[in-house]
Amino acid sequence: MTSILRAQATHFCLANEIIQIPEDPVTHLPRRLFLKNTLATAVLVGVGSAGLFRPGWALAAEWPKDAFAAKQLDEAIRAVFGPGAPSPSTAVKLRVPTQAENSAQVQIQVLAEMPNVEAIAVFVEKNPSPLVAHASFSGAEGYFSARMKMGQTSDVVAVVKAGGKLYSAKQNVKVTVGGCGG
Repeated sequence: MTSILRAQATHFCLANEIIQIPEDPVTHLPRRLFLKNTLATAVLVGVGSAGLFRPGWALAAEWPKDAFAAKQLDEAIRAVFGPGAPSPSTAVKLRVPTQAENSAQVQIQVLAEMPNVEAIAVFVEKNPSPLVAHASFSGAEGYFSARMKMGQTSDVVAVVKAGGKLYSAKQNVKVTVGGCGG
C-alpha cells in the first residue's frame, strides 16, 4: 500500500513538472503551422523533382558574362556597351568618398542629369574584375546607389548611356585598410 502511494506521488510530481515547464515560443511549433509548412515543402519538392523549376527561368535578366570576365577597364566597358568610348560629362555626377576607410563597403552614388538615360555602369579600374554594377533603365530617372568592394586605391568610373551615347565621370578613391592611412 505504501509503495502504491509512493508511485502515485512520483507520477503526480512528474506530471506537475511537465505541466509547469513553460513552452519555448521558438522551439514550440503549433501543429497547424507544422502541417502547413510540411505540406508546402512537400509541394515544392514534388514540383522541383518533376522538373518544373529550371535555373534559366529563375534568371530572367541576361547575365553580362563577358563584361564580368574582362580584366581591363576598356575591355569591360566595350563588353557592356559595345564599341565606342565614353566622353567625360559634367551631367554625370559621381559621389564617392575620396578616402575609403573600409574597402569592403564603399558607398557610391551616380546621378545622371540628362534625359533618356538607358543604363548606368560602375567600374573600378584596378579591381580584378573592373565591372562592379550595371543597371538598365526604362523611363526612370538616372540614379544609382550601391556599396562596392575595392581591392586597392583606384579610379572609379561611372558610365551612363543616354540617347544612344556614352558619358562618363571619374574619381580616384584612396583605400586605407583598417582606416590607418595605408
